[in-house]
Amino acid sequence: MFRIKLRTCLLLALAIKLPSAVAQPPAGYYDSAEGLSGLALKQALHNIIDNQDPLTYSGLWNAFSTTDATPANKVWDIYSDVPGGTPAYLYNFGSDQCGSYNSEGDCYNREHSFPQSWFNSQMPMNTDLFHLYPTDGYVNNMRGNLPYGDVGSADWTSTNGSKKGLCVDPGYNATVFEPIDAYKGDLARTYFYMMTRYYGQMSGWSSPVVQNGDLIPWNLAVMLQWNDLDPVSPKEIARNNAVYGLQENRNPFIDRPEWVHAIWGGTAAVAERGSRTMNVYADASGLHISRQSSDAGMLLVLDPMGRHVFQAPINGTQSDLAFTGAAGAYIAEVVTPNGRTVKRFVR
Repeated sequence: MFRIKLRTCLLLALAIKLPSAVAQPPAGYYDSAEGLSGLALKQALHNIIDNQDPLTYSGLWNAFSTTDATPANKVWDIYSDVPGGTPAYLYNFGSDQCGSYNSEGDCYNREHSFPQSWFNSQMPMNTDLFHLYPTDGYVNNMRGNLPYGDVGSADWTSTNGSKKGLCVDPGYNATVFEPIDAYKGDLARTYFYMMTRYYGQMSGWSSPVVQNGDLIPWNLAVMLQWNDLDPVSPKEIARNNAVYGLQENRNPFIDRPEWVHAIWGGTAAVAERGSRTMNVYADASGLHISRQSSDAGMLLVLDPMGRHVFQAPINGTQSDLAFTGAAGAYIAEVVTPNGRTVKRFVR
């Protein structure tokens, strides 16, 4: 379960310390994106947040003291933080930079949450603060360039519960890294930022989560789930404002969380895809899905606001599921390694 209540206490403390945590984008910043959805919205947001003022790689160290400080002015390390509890170790800015390390708690370094090997260490991606976080060097090394995903049986676990192991998300059967629940939404919105900021600019990228210039279906399903289950926090808002002050662009999915579903999913924004190959209907006994494909995948059901209200693994050509949503319109998304099928239905 997500530790929302514990996290809220800590984040409220941050919001009290940082009045800018409730700041809004400059007036008119998103005017050209208002009223759009789908690829049109994605393109408009790209045009708004493109051409940030890049930092130098060495300049990231000083930037972190502005973007990633706890209320006690320690390094806010998402791989060691224990929301509502006491971390096993804390870092001071500057004096605890890596350096060499042999175990957790030795030093912190610059974590590319979207690994730099995926984009060939090119600029400005390599110093884009929206996907760079200060994290423990040893944990960062254990994560390496693994994609984020949900782990079943962990091969290794950090002091705060971050872990790596075999992925249990449909569509990927290799090793992944899973952060703790309290920061899954932060990282999902980071990935949605990357797909938007560098939209149309990914030629030459090689990543297990990117396909045809967007998130590959299995990882998109994971990021949508993480985004919905861990909403935007005061920490993210304060960080968005701080990054804007340094590189002069923003993460629109922190400012306007509803735009995640307006682009990647939601009953009002998503056109039906492959609907002729899938039939969906609901009755008193549940939700019934018949498909031409028998590929294993994940079913996601969204309400009219684009919120995920139900999900379940799906396999085979016929599935009967215990869906008990209220009467109304919904959209069913089935995500498999071979793509995504979208179908509207009414219960």
